Amino acid sequence: MIGLIVMFQAIGLVLASSNNLSEQCYFDPLPSIPPSADNRTIPWGEPTIQYANGTTCCSSLDEVRNQLNTIDAQLLQILSTRSAYVREATRFKATLAAVNDPSRNAQVIQGAIDAAPAVHLPQIVAQYVYESIINSSVLFESCIFNTYGYDCSDN
Repeated sequence: MIGLIVMFQAIGLVLASSNNLSEQCYFDPLPSIPPSADNRTIPWGEPTIQYANGTTCCSSLDEVRNQLNTIDAQLLQILSTRSAYVREATRFKATLAAVNDPSRNAQVIQGAIDAAPAVHLPQIVAQYVYESIINSSVLFESCIFNTYGYDCSDN
């Protein structure tokens, strides 16, 4: 959880340092939205998420938060499954040095960045999420590589 908080803080710093936020956040720039002096409760206009049954989301912040809670539970399950495979990968590595493969790590991260536009995911989100997943997976794999001779708290 702390890793996710740090990740989102890092994203905020990157975004804050950019002169053109849309280029940092998306593959394609965001549409130009004129500023408004109106006190709008929904500043982006109409709901943009459409379900298969034709209804749209979201009419309240509570509805958004409920959907995010559901997705967060799904993400935890997926991360749990991924961690099980990371644990399995450890069995195939002969030395602790083999746990961290920078070229493979970079390949996985770049693959996520490249695939992000196809699923309408901001590339910066893909980059930071996958960097965090890879970094935590290397730490986890290091911890389980040799449960007797490696102190996980050293990292």
